Amino acid sequence: MRKENSTNVLNQQFLFQVCELNSAIAMIGGRWKSQIVYSIYEGNNRFHLLKKELTNISEQVLGRQLKELETHAIIIKKEIPGSIPQGIEYTLTNKGLELIPILKLLCDWGKTFADGKQITAKLPALCV
Repeated sequence: MRKENSTNVLNQQFLFQVCELNSAIAMIGGRWKSQIVYSIYEGNNRFHLLKKELTNISEQVLGRQLKELETHAIIIKKEIPGSIPQGIEYTLTNKGLELIPILKLLCDWGKTFADGKQITAKLPALCV
Protein backbone atom coordinates (compact mmCIF):
# COMPACT_ATOMS: atom_id res chain seq x y z
CA MET A 1 0.00 0.00 0.00
CA ARG A 2 1.33 3.40 -0.95
CA LYS A 3 1.50 6.43 1.31
CA GLU A 4 -1.24 8.93 0.39
CA ASN A 5 1.23 11.79 -0.05
CA SER A 6 3.88 9.82 -1.96
CA THR A 7 5.04 10.98 -5.36
CA ASN A 8 3.60 7.83 -6.96
CA VAL A 9 0.13 8.49 -5.53
CA LEU A 10 0.24 12.16 -6.49
CA ASN A 11 1.36 11.30 -10.04
CA GLN A 12 -1.37 8.68 -10.33
CA GLN A 13 -4.02 11.15 -9.18
CA PHE A 14 -2.77 13.69 -11.71
CA LEU A 15 -2.85 11.17 -14.57
CA PHE A 16 -6.38 10.06 -13.62
CA GLN A 17 -7.53 13.70 -13.75
CA VAL A 18 -5.88 14.28 -17.13
CA CYS A 19 -7.51 11.30 -18.87
CA GLU A 20 -9.93 8.57 -17.87
CA LEU A 21 -7.90 6.15 -20.01
CA ASN A 22 -5.24 6.11 -17.31
CA SER A 23 -7.86 5.11 -14.73
CA ALA A 24 -9.22 2.36 -16.99
CA ILE A 25 -5.78 0.92 -17.64
CA ALA A 26 -5.03 0.94 -13.92
CA MET A 27 -8.20 -1.10 -13.26
CA ILE A 28 -7.30 -3.85 -15.73
CA GLY A 29 -3.54 -3.44 -15.81
CA GLY A 30 -1.18 -5.99 -14.44
CA ARG A 31 0.04 -9.33 -15.58
CA TRP A 32 -3.08 -11.44 -14.98
CA LYS A 33 -6.23 -9.32 -14.72
CA SER A 34 -7.31 -9.47 -18.36
CA GLN A 35 -6.75 -13.24 -18.45
CA ILE A 36 -8.76 -13.67 -15.24
CA VAL A 37 -11.65 -11.57 -16.56
CA TYR A 38 -11.76 -13.48 -19.83
CA SER A 39 -11.45 -16.83 -18.08
CA ILE A 40 -14.42 -16.00 -15.84
CA TYR A 41 -16.34 -14.98 -18.96
CA GLU A 42 -15.52 -18.42 -20.44
CA GLY A 43 -17.03 -20.15 -17.38
CA ASN A 44 -14.03 -20.67 -15.11
CA ASN A 45 -15.83 -18.97 -12.25
CA ARG A 46 -14.34 -20.77 -9.24
CA PHE A 47 -10.90 -20.26 -7.71
CA HIS A 48 -9.73 -23.80 -8.49
CA LEU A 49 -10.97 -23.53 -12.10
CA LEU A 50 -9.10 -20.25 -12.58
CA LYS A 51 -5.96 -21.77 -11.05
CA LYS A 52 -6.29 -24.77 -13.38
CA GLU A 53 -6.76 -22.52 -16.43
CA LEU A 54 -3.97 -20.09 -15.51
CA THR A 55 -1.37 -22.65 -14.51
CA ASN A 56 1.54 -20.25 -13.92
CA ILE A 57 -0.25 -17.93 -11.50
CA SER A 58 0.37 -18.41 -7.79
CA GLU A 59 -2.59 -18.75 -5.46
CA GLN A 60 -1.52 -15.59 -3.63
CA VAL A 61 -1.39 -13.53 -6.83
CA LEU A 62 -4.70 -14.96 -8.07
CA GLY A 63 -6.38 -14.07 -4.78
CA ARG A 64 -4.96 -10.54 -4.85
CA GLN A 65 -5.96 -9.96 -8.48
CA LEU A 66 -9.50 -11.25 -7.83
CA LYS A 67 -9.79 -8.89 -4.85
CA GLU A 68 -8.63 -5.93 -6.97
CA LEU A 69 -11.11 -6.80 -9.74
CA GLU A 70 -13.82 -7.02 -7.09
CA THR A 71 -12.78 -3.64 -5.62
CA HIS A 72 -13.14 -2.08 -9.09
CA ALA A 73 -16.61 -3.70 -9.49
CA ILE A 74 -15.51 -5.71 -12.52
CA ILE A 75 -16.41 -8.98 -10.79
CA ILE A 76 -18.52 -9.94 -7.82
CA LYS A 77 -17.93 -12.81 -5.43
CA LYS A 78 -20.95 -14.93 -4.50
CA GLU A 79 -21.37 -17.75 -2.03
CA ILE A 80 -22.78 -20.94 -3.50
CA PRO A 81 -25.75 -21.84 -1.29
CA GLY A 82 -25.66 -25.25 0.36
CA SER A 83 -22.08 -26.08 -0.56
CA ILE A 84 -19.86 -27.68 2.09
CA PRO A 85 -17.21 -26.45 2.46
CA GLN A 86 -18.51 -23.05 1.53
CA GLY A 87 -18.11 -22.51 -2.20
CA ILE A 88 -17.42 -19.19 -3.86
CA GLU A 89 -17.98 -18.29 -7.48
CA TYR A 90 -17.02 -15.18 -9.39
CA THR A 91 -19.33 -13.44 -11.83
CA LEU A 92 -18.68 -10.54 -14.17
CA THR A 93 -20.66 -7.41 -13.44
CA ASN A 94 -22.15 -5.37 -16.29
CA LYS A 95 -18.96 -3.33 -16.12
CA GLY A 96 -16.95 -6.54 -16.54
CA LEU A 97 -19.13 -7.79 -19.40
CA GLU A 98 -18.64 -4.49 -21.23
CA LEU A 99 -14.91 -5.06 -20.93
CA ILE A 100 -14.95 -8.32 -22.96
CA PRO A 101 -15.22 -6.77 -26.46
CA ILE A 102 -12.52 -4.27 -25.50
CA LEU A 103 -10.21 -7.08 -24.42
CA LYS A 104 -10.88 -8.90 -27.70
CA LEU A 105 -9.98 -5.76 -29.68
CA LEU A 106 -6.80 -5.29 -27.63
CA CYS A 107 -5.92 -8.93 -28.26
CA ASP A 108 -6.36 -8.47 -32.01
CA TRP A 109 -4.27 -5.29 -31.87
CA GLY A 110 -1.56 -7.13 -29.94
CA LYS A 111 -1.50 -9.93 -32.51
CA THR A 112 -1.22 -7.44 -35.35
CA PHE A 113 1.68 -5.56 -33.80
CA ALA A 114 3.43 -8.32 -31.84
CA ASP A 115 7.10 -7.55 -31.24
CA GLY A 116 6.65 -4.13 -32.84
CA LYS A 117 6.11 -5.63 -36.28
CA GLN A 118 2.88 -5.75 -38.21
CA ILE A 119 1.71 -9.29 -38.93
CA THR A 120 -0.26 -9.78 -42.12
CA ALA A 121 -1.37 -13.40 -41.59
CA LYS A 122 -5.02 -14.08 -40.72
CA LEU A 123 -5.27 -14.88 -37.01
CA PRO A 124 -8.11 -16.21 -34.85
CA ALA A 125 -10.32 -13.61 -33.18
CA LEU A 126 -9.48 -14.65 -29.61
CA CYS A 127 -6.11 -14.86 -27.95
CA VAL A 128 -7.09 -15.00 -24.32
